[in-house]
Amino acid sequence: MASSPDTAPQISPGDHRGYMQYALSLAKQSPPKPSNYRVGAVLVDRSTNTVLSTGYTLELPGNTHAEQCCFAKLAERHGVAEEQLADAMASAGSGSLALYTTMEPCSQRLSGNLPCAQRILRLRRLVGCVYVGVREPEKFVSENTGRKTLEEAGIEFVHVEGLEREILEVATAGHVR
Repeated sequence: MASSPDTAPQISPGDHRGYMQYALSLAKQSPPKPSNYRVGAVLVDRSTNTVLSTGYTLELPGNTHAEQCCFAKLAERHGVAEEQLADAMASAGSGSLALYTTMEPCSQRLSGNLPCAQRILRLRRLVGCVYVGVREPEKFVSENTGRKTLEEAGIEFVHVEGLEREILEVATAGHVR
């Protein structure tokens, strides 16, 4: 069972590696499959150092990505559709949220679902920074433009170094080598 914001570990403000390790622990809960990456995501209110939501690949029904699950669960708690989440959370403050994700948010979905970078853009009034453990390998999409899309929209994109090897091992579990 995935951890909820209520059971999130205590992580010090600004401990980006700590939050990335938490996201990685979530990614490990994703079922290994040859057709996707196992990714974890954690949404944090930077002003209070509070975990608002978490997600991992395939946590929710359908071909769901970690960021998608994270936002869908938060929208459900607010009683709104994911598209209305920014309005429902307007009191959070401009740029006060940070998203930690083990892999660069996707810019294209082969399944036809809304790409994660576009989901983040819907929350750009609130999400000021995206912390990422690794860039997306070019296995499924030849050139992920998630970083470029987010930066062009004024969202800071920060690579959290030091966990790349472990993140990729977890992400590609179940892939044919």
